[in-house]
Amino acid sequence: MTKFVLVLVMCSLEANTCMEPYKYPLSFKDGYDCMVFGYKESLSKIEEIGREDINEHQIYIKFGCTPENTI
Repeated sequence: MTKFVLVLVMCSLEANTCMEPYKYPLSFKDGYDCMVFGYKESLSKIEEIGREDINEHQIYIKFGCTPENTI
């Protein structure tokens, strides 16, 4: 059986660097559910960080959904 794991990466264009990838603790039944959650979680983090810091440090979030085989 294949589950999908969400991996988020926060980056700064200003610093030209990214933080270590964060593997979300939940797994998802398919790529669709993972992607929808990834967009929602990215928006939540952007709102949490706030306009001032996002603009000052040119922060952005990228993510991917990686398939993993389970037993």
